[in-house]
Amino acid sequence: MAGALQHPWNTGIEEARALQIQLAGLVEESDRFGELRRVAGVDLSGVGPSGKATAAAVLLSFPALERREGRRVQGYLEFPYVPGYLSFREAPLMLEALRALEMEPDLILVDGHGRAHPRRLGIACHLGLLADKPTIGCAKSVLVGKYGDLREEAGATAPLVDKGEVIGLAIRTKAGAKPIFVSVGHRISLPTAADLVLRCTLPGQRIPEPTRQAHKLAAQ
Repeated sequence: MAGALQHPWNTGIEEARALQIQLAGLVEESDRFGELRRVAGVDLSGVGPSGKATAAAVLLSFPALERREGRRVQGYLEFPYVPGYLSFREAPLMLEALRALEMEPDLILVDGHGRAHPRRLGIACHLGLLADKPTIGCAKSVLVGKYGDLREEAGATAPLVDKGEVIGLAIRTKAGAKPIFVSVGHRISLPTAADLVLRCTLPGQRIPEPTRQAHKLAAQ
């Protein structure tokens, strides 16, 4: 699984920033996909002092959310930890895990942000562009932006806004629980992304099933 887009990962911060701004202009925020039969979740865990980490990709059927396969890959994270540049650190290993899947996903859910990023290119956007797949960012905390009142019931949403621009949604996936933050990754609209995230979240769970299972597999 790979799109035509490629670029070097081992770069300096200024070059990475320029690349983010350039790639942000390539992200598609409209629905461009066919029938959804397989949904993948991808996450990364276990970063040690040496920089060694494990990425996992789990493939589920859709809409039944039955597990079809899971893959783990290990490697070293070469890019330093710098807020706002997570994709340069983690995306190469995540992409490797996705490519290890025998069946290609029709949609990818990423444990991280998409458009809800200072330069509108979070890790979900970056992965979506490189894989050329519909991709959604599903983060557990806010990186940038603010949201207003959010009702307590499951399914409640509130716009996540930065500098007057709606960059994502705070979504209460579980009644009374903290929200998750959904944003466009690539080839999908924000309303569709929100709908699919809720459809991928089992009753009583806060985290969508694809990324929840990917996190468990990566942490093993």
